Amino acid sequence: MKKIERLISIVMILLQKELVSASEFSRLFHVTKRTIQRDMETLSFANIPIYAEYGAEGGYALMEEYKFDKRLLTHKDIENILIALGGLEGIITNQEIQTTIQKIKGMTSSDISPTLDLTFYDWPGRSQINEEVLFIRQAIENNWLLKFEYVDQIGNKTYRLVEPYKVHLREMHWYLFGYSLERKDYRTFKLTRILNIQKDGFFVPRTDQEFQHEKQYNEQEKLVNVQLSIDVAVRDQFIERYGKNSVTKVTPRNYHATIELPENQFSYQFLAGFGNKVKILKPKSFIAKYLNFLEEAVKLYK
Repeated sequence: MKKIERLISIVMILLQKELVSASEFSRLFHVTKRTIQRDMETLSFANIPIYAEYGAEGGYALMEEYKFDKRLLTHKDIENILIALGGLEGIITNQEIQTTIQKIKGMTSSDISPTLDLTFYDWPGRSQINEEVLFIRQAIENNWLLKFEYVDQIGNKTYRLVEPYKVHLREMHWYLFGYSLERKDYRTFKLTRILNIQKDGFFVPRTDQEFQHEKQYNEQEKLVNVQLSIDVAVRDQFIERYGKNSVTKVTPRNYHATIELPENQFSYQFLAGFGNKVKILKPKSFIAKYLNFLEEAVKLYK
């Protein structure tokens, strides 16, 4: 964390807490107590009314007249923010998110214990993805040009030089959106297919990436209406993903589900994961492509 960001964070925390020790700040920002002392001196020189209280229960505080009006956010508002941030922390953990959580907790004197808990599996590969996400975010912030190898769906490898503009999470998968200098157009790259990513100089940001991002996202979401026969054992999974209105009861053991899916291998993998608990009813073109997908998989065992 840069010094200016740490100084702002210190002020945000002191705005909401009565007293914070140097040790607590030191642990939060992973710096020495001496660094915290220098930060406090810097803030004092900037006319931020910080004062120190000495002793075993001492620490740093702001003059009361400088305090923030906590009524701007209610206890429930803060709880909702912490729930969202806690869920995000379960997917990607970094110092910035942890610091933000501490800031938000500091906006109330109450001991918040959210009534909603978000939990995600801690897959072994997540730490590596986290490192790549943080590196790409740094590249976006500093306008670094990125070069990397990219592996497509069938294993072909190409070399890319990309201006990075966004990192987004979709269906628990991370993607990089940027301008490919080889293709002379905007492209979306799945992070798990990116190899040996490196900084390769700098670039001047383009002004139309927001529009192009939305355009490309919409083009990728060409969906097909698919009708399924599903077993009661997997009914809950379809309701959680597509809503109660997507599922209708036929018999005590059998349900019909109507959902929208793109015609690609990810959809076929999704349906194949249910084994014999799901059967595609319509459309025929989707069934044919799905069967071809299954046949290719079976060939591996012949």
